[in-house]
Amino acid sequence: MFAVIGLVICVTLSFFFTEKVILFLSNPVGGLENLQAIEVTENVSVYMKVALLSGFTISLPWIFFQLLKFVIPGLTKTERRWLILSIPFATILFLLGVAFAFYVMLPSALPILTQFLGINTTIRVKSYVDFITNLMFWIGVSFELPLIVFILARLGLIRAKTLISGWRYAIIAIAIMAALITPTVDPVNMAIFMLPLILLYLLSILLAKFAQK
Repeated sequence: MFAVIGLVICVTLSFFFTEKVILFLSNPVGGLENLQAIEVTENVSVYMKVALLSGFTISLPWIFFQLLKFVIPGLTKTERRWLILSIPFATILFLLGVAFAFYVMLPSALPILTQFLGINTTIRVKSYVDFITNLMFWIGVSFELPLIVFILARLGLIRAKTLISGWRYAIIAIAIMAALITPTVDPVNMAIFMLPLILLYLLSILLAKFAQK
């Protein structure tokens, strides 16, 4: 109940700065003047969507806090400590993924997408917002790899030796993931996405070794 109340409050507050968020999101494409709407309610629907997403994002710490109040009493002291430590790391990794998508991938991908075959593209504001929010979310999720591996290693479900011996399969899996998530089909943008994932995989091996100890 309190989680829902907090979500409603955050969504309500988000309406006061939603326009600034939309202006910020439009930076990779050169500003709102480069976006167009072809439906009567398109601008309003985009505004509402961004407001809801912003409110939900702001309310996540409060929602997690309410969930922890129910989960923590049933955990051991060690499990509580690891759970509490994992939350800030998960947040940092997700934000790093979102920042990587926004500041690195989008500026390099959008010119290719909008001028493919030499045809200038008129970008709809709804299509643009859906595209960048989905891209930032999934890349943010993919950056959680080290933390997931660490948890699995702590549970004894995976070992660093297994990750080292299976590096070839990991590269193939990363390439497939890059092909699915990367908005363009050119190898440059795929390589831009693959490089941090490979580095995260190496970090996962180190964390798995640490978790085993």
